[in-house]
Amino acid sequence: MGRNGAQPASEPPMVGRHPEREAIGRLLDTVRDGLGGALVLTGEPGIGKTRLLGYAADRAAELRVVRLTAVEPEKGLGFGALYRLLRPFLDRTGRLPGPQRAALEAALGLVSGPPADRCLVGLATLTLLSEAAAEQPLLMLLDDAQWLDRESAEALAFTARRLHADSLGLIIAVRDGLGDNALFDALSVHPVTGLPEPEARVLLSAGTRRVDPAVADRIVAGTGGNPLALLELADTLAAEQLSGVAPLPDPLPVGRLLEGHFRRLVRAMPPATGALLLLLAAAPSDGTGTVCRAARRLGLSARAAEPAVRAGILAPDTPPDFRHPLIRSAVYAAAEPGERRRAHAALAAACDPVADADRRAWHRAEAAEGVADDVADDLEAASERARSRGGHSQQALFLSRAADFTGDPDQRAERLLDAAQAHLTSGDAPAAGAALERAGADIRDPVMRTRELRMRATAQMFQLAVADVPAMLLDAVTRLGARDPRLTSELLSEALHAALVAHDTVRGTSLAEVGAAVVAARHDPDPVVRGRDLLMEGLARRVAEGYEHGAPVLRAALDGLRRGRGTEQAHSPFAVMLLMACDDLWDAQAGRELAERLAAADRAAGALYALGITLLVEARYDLLDGRFTQAETRYAEFDDIAAATGFPGGGDINRIHLFALTGREAELRAAVRRAAGMRSLGHGVLQLMAQHALTLFELGQGHYRQAMQHAWAVFEEDPATCGNLVLPLLVEAGVRTGDPDGAARALRRLAERAPLAGTPWALGTLALGRALTARGDDAEKLYQESVELLGQGPLALERARARLLFGEWLRRRKRRSDARKQLRAAYESFEAFGAAPYAERARTELLATGETARRRTEETRFDLTPRERQVAALAAAGLTNGEIATRLFVTASTVEFHLNKVFRKLGITSRRRIPRSVGEPDPASQD
Repeated sequence: MGRNGAQPASEPPMVGRHPEREAIGRLLDTVRDGLGGALVLTGEPGIGKTRLLGYAADRAAELRVVRLTAVEPEKGLGFGALYRLLRPFLDRTGRLPGPQRAALEAALGLVSGPPADRCLVGLATLTLLSEAAAEQPLLMLLDDAQWLDRESAEALAFTARRLHADSLGLIIAVRDGLGDNALFDALSVHPVTGLPEPEARVLLSAGTRRVDPAVADRIVAGTGGNPLALLELADTLAAEQLSGVAPLPDPLPVGRLLEGHFRRLVRAMPPATGALLLLLAAAPSDGTGTVCRAARRLGLSARAAEPAVRAGILAPDTPPDFRHPLIRSAVYAAAEPGERRRAHAALAAACDPVADADRRAWHRAEAAEGVADDVADDLEAASERARSRGGHSQQALFLSRAADFTGDPDQRAERLLDAAQAHLTSGDAPAAGAALERAGADIRDPVMRTRELRMRATAQMFQLAVADVPAMLLDAVTRLGARDPRLTSELLSEALHAALVAHDTVRGTSLAEVGAAVVAARHDPDPVVRGRDLLMEGLARRVAEGYEHGAPVLRAALDGLRRGRGTEQAHSPFAVMLLMACDDLWDAQAGRELAERLAAADRAAGALYALGITLLVEARYDLLDGRFTQAETRYAEFDDIAAATGFPGGGDINRIHLFALTGREAELRAAVRRAAGMRSLGHGVLQLMAQHALTLFELGQGHYRQAMQHAWAVFEEDPATCGNLVLPLLVEAGVRTGDPDGAARALRRLAERAPLAGTPWALGTLALGRALTARGDDAEKLYQESVELLGQGPLALERARARLLFGEWLRRRKRRSDARKQLRAAYESFEAFGAAPYAERARTELLATGETARRRTEETRFDLTPRERQVAALAAAGLTNGEIATRLFVTASTVEFHLNKVFRKLGITSRRRIPRSVGEPDPASQD
């Protein structure tokens, strides 16, 4: 009780909070209207977040309300909070689509199965809740979200970002300054601040104790209007202090006051009550059965809760629970280490060793001291169960704790290396680095040291720091020696990938040296992965020995991959290397086909990071074929995956070629600056790709001298990814700027390489280069040959460029009728793609022939949001709402919601009219 004998209020009264209440009211109205949404309440302890959740629950008439409070001791139990939240709905899992049901049930430990794909778990969560909300609108309230385990937080953030049309609302309360809450940053965040001064004074004076006005002013100012601090101060300060007779503490210890006050209340309880409170604080609020069994083991009766209820520590509920989440934290934090160990030991003994094995292992760990190999073994077994559910951060935590109790140095290092690998799989590179630091001192085995170096390199790649990675991996190869040829091949593949990305920014070695190391280590490849091994060898020979040595091997690699298998077991660097190989051989058909197969394999395996990279590769081939809307769909899906996995590589830098081709200069220049900034991290090839994009942009504008400067930078470095693609652009710029020597140099390289590649794209590009530099009537035949060859592959953009150049040549020869045919075809193609600069260039040329061409107007499709463009593009490709929902990790009702908005914005009423409206090219119109 308080000093005046009155029980403290269970919650601060609901005064003030007007902006937050309005936001909650809007969300509730949205849910009642059949839509959905989420908001996040942030603030310091006691500021009123919990009371706002109660306010939402009180006003959620006609809504089903489910409320959950996360607890600190369970932060390490992966998917634990999600299981507690979804438990009322688990009888509905049979209605989920097969892959979603399998992922969710595996994640929650309901069935055994392969590791769950995190996006599928999130989608299953969304689908399960939206199905329930279809019967009765649903409001989910989550308090103390800073204590969520990482897997549950990811699933709930994934769900919250996709609440659009499902009669489902989610309100999350999270404490400032604790935990990693970045997952919720993309949601509508409302910082909860202190009460305004007049309302804070009213609250302070609401009790039976008299507060002097001047003292009230000081308390309000000192607490910042924190409601719980106001109430607890009014209850704990002496009457003399409140009346102004005795001085107040200066400054008011607000931050420490709340927890300190609660700790004093707990310490004043009888020993049995304190022990029971600690059991309650160390277990989730719905773990009543376990707490009761543990209490009996400690000889505690139910009556032990009564003093805590009278003092306002526990709410007068059955089963008992803390009246405020902050009290739970204070109870646990205030306990002596020995008291905690005793409580956890009792809870471990009360857990079912089979049904609740993970929680039992965790409680045993919290109860143990020093070396305890039996506890470590239990934790390692729990880590395997976590891995099987896809709970990789939980797996890492169990393994790290297992290492704490492991006596043998080799086994301890092994467990820490496994923990680091699990952290990397979950996308937490800093945590992986910490585990590797702990493991370092115990590592003596060369193979383990190789693993350590490889994971350090992987962590750097994940953080986009590439420059030192090739040297690190070559060091790992040297340490490994001849012990494991397959592992050596994988290390060299990763080193080559990193070196190709870093290009001229590699430190400690060079791209050519890495290529030479790959060639020198060549062995008879495994038949299953022969195509991948040959691809690596071909790129290595290309950078170490020259194009003429690499191209034949790359050709054999691509042919083998298209005929056989290999993409199913590929790792994330493979998509990047595939893009480089196909660009280097001008083979769009192979690139498109293999990227589609790779994406399907990535989706089936739930390999999100790899899928994201593959999507960027697919987008490049969409651009080549004039499918700009489809490319934007893939970019947006990559951004979703980057947000879900924490990968830092999202954003507009990936759209740099799209910006160039569509003439979005401001966005292009910003992306180019970002690419230049990433050079210091070792992304040399990214800067060269930016120069290639600038070349395309300047050519579209007719700025040939600027295009020449950008193209030369790429020509001199000759990267596999765009070194060949820039050659026809350089020929064009050289011819237009009166630099025949520059054009001739580019054409010579093109003439040497295109026949080695032998693809229609390569030969069509060579014909175009020769046409640009030809004299007399020979050019016409070469232009015709180029247009014909480029029509043999998914190269609508390249073919349109050839027609533009052919039309320009014909016009200059004063063959206006023939010129119009080519220029009109080019203009219509560019206009349909959305390639504004090139469309305007073709339109201007058409005007010069005497034909009037309507200036391209800004089209409605560019008013669509990224998600609407995604849905529209997939609908244009013929996918059903259910298929689109599965592809985009949303619900079918959300797809319908976005489609209705697409129809309104485009002014159409039928899905059949979407392709033309969003600019998807009709292949027949390209002939």
